[in-house]
Amino acid sequence: MTMLRHVAIAVACGALLLLLSYRLDLYRDLQFAEVAAEVGAVAGLTVLIGISGQISIGHGAFMAIGSYAAALLLLHQHWNIGYVIVASGLVAAAAGGIMGIAAARLRGPYLAGATLMLAVALPSLADKYQSVFGGDQGLSVSITPPAALGATFPLQRWFVWLSCAATLVLLVLLANLVRSRIGRSWRAVRDDEIAASLAGLNVARLQILAFVVSAACAGVSGTLYAMVTTIVTPDAFTLTLSIGLLTAAVLGGLGSLLGAVWGAAILVLAPPFLQDFATSHGFSSAVSSNVPIAAYGVVLIVVMLVFPAGIQGGLRRLLGPAAPVAAAPFSALRRHAPAREEKEEGTV
Repeated sequence: MTMLRHVAIAVACGALLLLLSYRLDLYRDLQFAEVAAEVGAVAGLTVLIGISGQISIGHGAFMAIGSYAAALLLLHQHWNIGYVIVASGLVAAAAGGIMGIAAARLRGPYLAGATLMLAVALPSLADKYQSVFGGDQGLSVSITPPAALGATFPLQRWFVWLSCAATLVLLVLLANLVRSRIGRSWRAVRDDEIAASLAGLNVARLQILAFVVSAACAGVSGTLYAMVTTIVTPDAFTLTLSIGLLTAAVLGGLGSLLGAVWGAAILVLAPPFLQDFATSHGFSSAVSSNVPIAAYGVVLIVVMLVFPAGIQGGLRRLLGPAAPVAAAPFSALRRHAPAREEKEEGTV
């Protein structure tokens, strides 16, 4: 019944999004498609941190892996976009499995540092292997609407349809996964690794699986992002993107898939709005470009003080049990602090 309920909700949301895409202009359609593309990465990250209790500051790297895999498949193999989305997700999942093996041995800030290193180092591969990845110029991505929609069908609207459909499928799969036995096992590991191990759970395997699932979501999101932007370059997947994804997950509400939607919307829509607002009020271009960064910091501090569980946590406080629950931010860092530090604290 849970699967059917999630599918029914996804179908209803898809129908509403379809109608909304006709009411928006082409520029808003493009923004709409970008929000849908970012939701998958934020949702995967919120599951990794909020459900399994692991931290990642480098999830933009998995988006880059998915984007480059999709661009290479489209350029050289000319695959159908549906196959490309699945294949790029699998490629990113494999990279997540490798990272997950290291994650199973690291905790707290050490794990955050390892993922940070991945986000910083990965874009440099595009310059080292320019013949494959195109260097600074990147790789172009060309997607055309099906001929059945007509020659005049807007490309931006097709981006919206494709991004929303792929993201809704991804959210349905994640929603069922976090409510399954695997999801309950992740929560047990998040709350107490020792107790989970004594209960017979394979802690390392569950942590690796969480990274695989989260990386696959980022890979799919990276494919959709490449499709919307029509080009894949290393400049699009800098550390700023990884920090933005983490900020979006915290703002939306860790552990809440609906919170990932709020976070992705803020991540995409807030910067251009704030920059235009600053420019219209006489700020210089240099100042205007930094306004979104300052606003992110202010909003993050306010949300953490007023709604410690993010936007979705605030909605739950206002609406009660009708709203899905969200975890408090950064609790994973404290839960998985090194045992030595906890022992030292206990002796003080």
